[in-house]
Formats: sequence, C-alpha cells, structure tokens
Amino acid sequence: MLGTIIFLFLAGVAAGLLASTAGLASVASYPALLAVGLPPVLANVTNTAALIFSGLGAITSSIKELRGHWRQVSLFVALSLFGSVGGSWLLLAAPAESFEKVVPFFILIAALMLLISGRETGSSSSKDALKAARQHPLKRFLILLASYLGIVLVGAYTGYFGAAGGVLFLAFLSVILDDDFAVVNAIKNVIAFAGNFVATVIFIFRSHIVWHFVLVMGIGLFIGGYLGPVIVRHVNIKLLRSLIALAAIVLAIDLFVKAYFK
Repeated sequence: MLGTIIFLFLAGVAAGLLASTAGLASVASYPALLAVGLPPVLANVTNTAALIFSGLGAITSSIKELRGHWRQVSLFVALSLFGSVGGSWLLLAAPAESFEKVVPFFILIAALMLLISGRETGSSSSKDALKAARQHPLKRFLILLASYLGIVLVGAYTGYFGAAGGVLFLAFLSVILDDDFAVVNAIKNVIAFAGNFVATVIFIFRSHIVWHFVLVMGIGLFIGGYLGPVIVRHVNIKLLRSLIALAAIVLAIDLFVKAYFK
C-alpha cells in the first residue's frame, strides 16, 4: 500500500509538471492509474478529478502572469466549455472510435503550430502581419471571430477526444495571442482547470471516482502544477517549445500506430 501511495504521488508530480508546462499530464497520470489496477473508464474519470489539483497549483503559481488578463481568460474559458459540452454530446451520438484515425493528425498539426509560432522572422513574421490586420476594423472582427471559433472547436475536441487537448490549446493560443509564452501557458492552465472541474462535477453524479487515489495523486499534481510555471519563467522558451512539440509528435505517432495497425 505504501508503495502504491509513493508511486501515485511521484506520478502526480510528473503529471503536474507536464500539465502546467506542456498540457500532456495524462501521459503520466492515466497510465499510472492503470498500473495500480484501475480499469480504463474508472482510471479516466479518476484522472480527470485528480487533474483539478494540477490546475489549482498552476493557477496559484501563475498569478503574476494572469494579472490583467482575467477578463480575457474568462471569455476563453466560457468558449472552451461551450465547445467541450458540444464535444461531449457528440461523443454520445458518435463514439470516439469512429474518428480515432484523424486524432494523430490534429496533434501533429498542434506540434507544427507550436514550432511555427515560436519562430522569429523579423518584421515579416506572421505575428507582425496579424498585428497589422487588427488595425483594420473588418479584419479585426474576422480575426476575433476566427479566434473565438477556434477556441470553441478546440474545446469540442477536448470534450470529444481528450488526448493532448492542452497541447492544442497551447498551440492555438500561441498563434492568436501576442503575449509571452509564460502568459499563454498560464491562460492554457486556467482553461484546462475549468474543463477538468466541470467534467468532475458531471462525473460525481454520473460515474464513480476513486477518491483516495485522487487525494494521493492530487498532492503530487498540485506540487508539479505549481512548479511548472516557475520552470517556464526560467527556461529557454525556444527549447521548451521544441520539447513540447517533440513530445506531441511522439504521441501523434503512437496514436497513429494504434489507430491504423492495431
């Protein structure tokens, strides 16, 4: 029993770090819950509940980055939750297995978006072009509309598939926002927390959660979630983007193999 507690705690710390820096928490937390004997559905539900602690840790650690952005964050959260509800409803109508072959390509696109959004190309960069377009009222409206629609669609993806949803949000926000990567990452963490919180509330009434595993892993997730934004402030952002993109590409390849060669 002590071994299980230590294992889940350490898995929680690792997952919290991955969640608050890359949006890839489930790479560590979900397999850990499977390893201690939970069946897939129960592990997935318990994992979602535990990830709330990672969000709490990340938000607590990111107050500095979030200052002055709460109005924008609230809008993004509302849009993503709207999409997530739609994605969950779609899942009931058409099981995720029906579309699992396209998921690897979504994740691959997110990895490429992360790499492209981090490139510095002087005055002709896409960021500069986006800033210029925002000066025109009609173009500004269209850009805002496309941005908001994109957040809804990514929210729908996370509600439907779930795999690497944090990476997709991180990649999309990196493209549409002019803020530093640390700020973008902090916004992503709030969106992820809101999604996991709402899903957990639903699971409380419609499913079963292994709460003692949530508590043990949650302590580690909070610690890892708190440390993640601190690391983001001090590491080489180009290197971090590249590592996140590489991890997403590896995940995309793994899901591709499982979808096409199982």
